[in-house]
Amino acid sequence: MCMQKNNNIAVVDLFCGIGGLSQGFVMENFNVVSGYDNDILCKYTYETNNHAIFHTEDVSQLSGEKINQEFGSRLKILVGCAPCQPFSSYSFKVRKKDEKKLNLLYSFARLIGEVKPTIVSMENVPQLIDTQIFKDFYNKLIDLKYKVSFQVVFCPDYGIPQRRRRLVLLASKLGDISLIHKTHTPENYVTVKDIIGNLKPVNAGEYDTNDPLHRARKLSDLNLKRIRNTKEGGSWRSWSQDLVLDCFKKQSGKSYGSVYGRMKWNEFAPTMTTHCTGLGNGRFGHPEQDRAITLREAALFQTFPLEYKFYETMDKFHPSIICRQIGNAVPPKLGQVIAKSIKEHLIQYNLW
Repeated sequence: MCMQKNNNIAVVDLFCGIGGLSQGFVMENFNVVSGYDNDILCKYTYETNNHAIFHTEDVSQLSGEKINQEFGSRLKILVGCAPCQPFSSYSFKVRKKDEKKLNLLYSFARLIGEVKPTIVSMENVPQLIDTQIFKDFYNKLIDLKYKVSFQVVFCPDYGIPQRRRRLVLLASKLGDISLIHKTHTPENYVTVKDIIGNLKPVNAGEYDTNDPLHRARKLSDLNLKRIRNTKEGGSWRSWSQDLVLDCFKKQSGKSYGSVYGRMKWNEFAPTMTTHCTGLGNGRFGHPEQDRAITLREAALFQTFPLEYKFYETMDKFHPSIICRQIGNAVPPKLGQVIAKSIKEHLIQYNLW
């Protein structure tokens, strides 16, 4: 059942990027008023697709007073995904971390205390759960009298076609709140073929003239030979020795089994990253075409709608920037799951 936008409720998105999380709320007819991010390159995409104001601002310097001016007298929902690189699997192996990024979650907690929103949602990588920062964030919410729940979401369980796991936290001043039930099972997971099976074939280094986003990066002659010797679902492990990179011949390289790999048609895709259109950056090879996935395919795996605009004009079309923005984004469909959960919570309290 389609519901009209409730103008008595407002959503502000911290660390919004190009608006994947905001888009999920827009899909559920929430009134998203603004997003905050320090990357001005996200401004056009965020504002054009979400019809909300983009503030180029460092969240660590942001005041709760400014956010409250945007909320006015409306019911306040504050959401966000602090940059997760410091908490990623790779970063946990590296001793030195960027303290400035680590402290962004503390800035989020500070703003919750200053803004006092009715509902909060925080999304991040699962590794965050075991950190002191997360414990402090959780305890801050409890001290502020929120009811809090959190869980690790396996994205295919909600129709998102990639092997992505995310931590989703919900908190409410109204009462107990939780994520909606799973919408999919292994029997009906959305697959690679479901998402990109009908797209026009393109070669490495070429693009669809009707869709500039559907372009594949050029491959060297050696990498073309490598992917031509890779079966669907396969990787460098099946190559002849003359094709294998020296780093993979070492014991330390044997753990990178998916690099230079092809996806499988009837499975979901790997997690999209900021370098997911590069063949050597993971299992990002097309299941049968001799190339890595295109920007369009990456955006679709991230569940961005086909009509989502990622650039203003062709002179502002920068594939590496768009790839980074897509990889950094919260999948809009996951944002929609969060928004639906909050909507059901509000309906329970006759606020929608």
